[in-house]
Amino acid sequence: MKIVKNPARELWPSLLQRPELDDKALEVKVQAVLGAVKQEGDVAVQRYTQEFDGVVLSKEAQLVSEAEIAAAIEALPSALKAAIEQAAKNIRLFHNTQVGEPVIVETMPGVKCWRKSVGIERVGLYIPGGSAPLFSTILMLGIPAQIAVCKEVVLCSPPNKQGGLHPAILFAANLVGIQKIYKIGGVQAIAAMAYGTQTIPKVSKIFGPGNQYVTCAKRLVQQEGIAIDMPAGPSEVCVLADASANPVFVAADLLSQAEHGADSQVLLVTDSAELANEVEKELTLQLAQLSRKELAIKSLDNSTCILIEDMKQGLELVNAYAAEHLIIATAQPELLAEQVVNAGSIFLGNYSPESVGDYASGTNHTLPTNGYARAYSGVSVDSFVKKITFQQLSPQGLKAIAPIVDLMAMAEGLDAHANAVRVRVDSLHE
Repeated sequence: MKIVKNPARELWPSLLQRPELDDKALEVKVQAVLGAVKQEGDVAVQRYTQEFDGVVLSKEAQLVSEAEIAAAIEALPSALKAAIEQAAKNIRLFHNTQVGEPVIVETMPGVKCWRKSVGIERVGLYIPGGSAPLFSTILMLGIPAQIAVCKEVVLCSPPNKQGGLHPAILFAANLVGIQKIYKIGGVQAIAAMAYGTQTIPKVSKIFGPGNQYVTCAKRLVQQEGIAIDMPAGPSEVCVLADASANPVFVAADLLSQAEHGADSQVLLVTDSAELANEVEKELTLQLAQLSRKELAIKSLDNSTCILIEDMKQGLELVNAYAAEHLIIATAQPELLAEQVVNAGSIFLGNYSPESVGDYASGTNHTLPTNGYARAYSGVSVDSFVKKITFQQLSPQGLKAIAPIVDLMAMAEGLDAHANAVRVRVDSLHE
């Protein structure tokens, strides 16, 4: 992890740049898979599952059976089941607060307007299942989908070499009421949900993280009219820390993100050179204990510690970075947090590690990466609904608003718009 001291402002963009991928070469590969699944359906899905996952599955075997779910529930250790259930309870409690009854507003006497949330009828969830089966993401996506009352939820996750899914994935999916679970991964899973196959239903919106291939596939199907949760890239964390921060904690937070993958990025911003040096020592010590050490080391090669003059400059820098996860480990984190305008999710103080948000605090861990936090929010119940507006006018209300609409429509040269109001007003005088 390189340390940069008080960089000039013109150097900030290069220091805050995310790792770049060869998008053009990637798109060619991904588009080929998307096109094949669109044309051939299940046949192409089966072929790519064999090619990429090393598993041969019949069309029928792609769908997880009730027997497989029951076996998974039985096999999962009780302690892990209890942990997942408690995390689900916390996530549900937090997300339930995002739902409210429609508010009817009378904008003028006799003119009533309101807005109602309606669940997207069919949504698709992609759950990575390779080196790290992300069953926690099922809770983060499945629970708000339940609260939003989506009629159908389709889940895809890549099979293991035995042609099955991790028991925790099946337990979590069953816990949140997901019934259509398919053993399909990668680009072929995104394609199957985007276009539909003989056995996999087409969805209206696709959610979930994934590697660069999955991310590219989501972006490409979005261009064809399939909604996605948000643009995304590799996971990232930024820690804003002062001399009061605990270097052991800071190093642990940086590594918890770095172990996601070689393309993950971590950033430390601090006004304390002593803390920066202590964190560097701790990184070396803690790295040695990690099972995913090699991935973390590669991630740290893409990462930077920036020494700043003061917290004012630090805030400017983290707002420019727009981190997916922002940890504020300072003496007065609440005061600094009030000035943050770009971040996916914020963790305040020495005892709020980013990993609690990943699993169980209650907030959603599906967040904008790659600087998209400047304009995008993380997943919430709102992500699974459409907002439909309503208006209802009484005869008196129409009379009151008619002159306004008439004048505005005629000024725009849309006389049919004006006439739609006039004929109604005229009928009231008959």
